[in-house]
Amino acid sequence: MEVKFFCPRWGCEDMPWDDFLLKIKSAGFAGVECAIANEATHAELSEIWEKLDKHGLEIIPQHYGTYDADYNRHHDTFAAWFEKIRPFSALKIDCQTGKDFFSFEQNKALIDLSVGYTQSTGVEVYHETHRNKFAFAAHITKEYLRQIPYLKITLDASHWVNVAESYLEDQQEAMELAISRTEHIHARVGYPEGPQVPDPRVPEWQEAVEHHLAWWDKVAARKKQENALLTITPEFGPFPYMVPMPFTRQPITSQWDVNVHMMQLLKERYQ
Repeated sequence: MEVKFFCPRWGCEDMPWDDFLLKIKSAGFAGVECAIANEATHAELSEIWEKLDKHGLEIIPQHYGTYDADYNRHHDTFAAWFEKIRPFSALKIDCQTGKDFFSFEQNKALIDLSVGYTQSTGVEVYHETHRNKFAFAAHITKEYLRQIPYLKITLDASHWVNVAESYLEDQQEAMELAISRTEHIHARVGYPEGPQVPDPRVPEWQEAVEHHLAWWDKVAARKKQENALLTITPEFGPFPYMVPMPFTRQPITSQWDVNVHMMQLLKERYQ
């Protein structure tokens, strides 16, 4: 099994691309996971891809920003994003898809649109388990996975822990099905009252860490058995995901340090 780690661009948007890519390469990341805005221009994307090529790094583009509540406009914006990204190479795509209040048929049509993109480009699209999207909760995603056998996911269990206000002990069947269909991991640690613990390195949050490690271990074991690539993005984020110190507007800890810590922890665990 090969394991590749990707650094989120999220939280480092103000850092020049060359500086950012040098920093992540030096830290041991294989590439970057980067949100591509619906408004991004071809020229802007070309510049990013040129810099990635220069530094010998890979990219997982991320779709996140289609929010329109009107389904027809939402569908058209979503489709336009895939056309925007089509000319650019990618290892895989992470996609925050649909809306939690769209019907099953509507969300499935968006999933199928991404399948069409994969069939025409060869780039797989994996749908992120994310609040306010179709896969916002374990029990809901279970039904999508049951009814759509070709659906594959990016597992970000931190969202489900938050939505269910539990470590999902009573949803083992949903978790096992999700793990069996996971092709990318967002290694952020959530807890019942929030999608991101303040710092996964400290003793008081080890219960949350252990629950997430148990799920990730099962994905890694499956990938090892398949002798397949496992990709992981440590995805601890900046404010408002990260708790600030009161009255200071300063983060409680370093986002960069936490994500590097998670990469090193999982490298030692899986390699």
